Amino acid sequence: MPSAKSPALKKWIDQYMTDHPPRAKSVVMTLFGDVITPHGGQVWLGSLIELLAPFGINDRLVRTSVFRLAEEGWLDGQREGRRSQYALNRSAGRRFEHAHQRIYTPSHREWNGKWTLLFATSGSITAEQRTGLRKELLWEGFGMIAPSVFAHPSADAETLEEILVRAGVKGNVFACDASKSEFAGTRPLRDLIQQCWELGTVIADYERFIKYFAPLPKLLGARSAIDPEQAFAIRTLLIHEFRRVQLHDPQLPLELLPENWPGKTAYELCRQIYQSVCKDTEQYVLDILRREDEDAPEAASSFYLRFGGLG
Repeated sequence: MPSAKSPALKKWIDQYMTDHPPRAKSVVMTLFGDVITPHGGQVWLGSLIELLAPFGINDRLVRTSVFRLAEEGWLDGQREGRRSQYALNRSAGRRFEHAHQRIYTPSHREWNGKWTLLFATSGSITAEQRTGLRKELLWEGFGMIAPSVFAHPSADAETLEEILVRAGVKGNVFACDASKSEFAGTRPLRDLIQQCWELGTVIADYERFIKYFAPLPKLLGARSAIDPEQAFAIRTLLIHEFRRVQLHDPQLPLELLPENWPGKTAYELCRQIYQSVCKDTEQYVLDILRREDEDAPEAASSFYLRFGGLG
């Protein structure tokens, strides 16, 4: 027998969506990362429409959103009779997956004390390439020290290579490792954090996330069973908001961040809530997916590695 809906959880969900009306296109992307990818990576349009219904997003908005995402190269669609099925575009999917993996692992990393510096000399790349490279590097969390000079204290080599390829500058820029120097009269490299990264907005976003989601562990803990639809709504809203905040986090080592870094608290809160609603959400998702595709798979084993293990 399905568990009854909780009035307290309904009130929280309704209030959150009133304060943060979900945008259809953005929620579609959240669902592809959090739900569709671990369940085979493709979904029938009818199932996607049903998954988005709890957020007040009607079928017209869903159709418009997936059409635009396909035009932008994020999704590929195929028709079978009168039905349409969508999956992440293969090339876009690699970048998408990298972005979403940031959500499920701690943003504060171990650090070996090294910095990665990346720079281009005058005339080595075009103005258009310079603009594209800057956009890609800032999105990945690099700080701009000077025009065409970027730094990060824990850059991932594989990700950096992908950025250079996408920007069309592979082989035309310089990169090196740097570490602190004992030269007298110079400032420590750690001071670059205050100079080159705007952390105030990131801190405010994390604090807002904590404020809104902090009541949920108590509300969820008061229930012996959670209604699957409510569990799904909470998990989706949770990841939707955490994704937005987390992808603006430059992923700096904890020892270089301000004391009491709220990103660590936000991650632990997200992990706790996600684990609480995971089982019931999976039940809800599979029930919907299997209405159109009886062979829709359960979540891949890699799904259960999220947040250090879902149990």
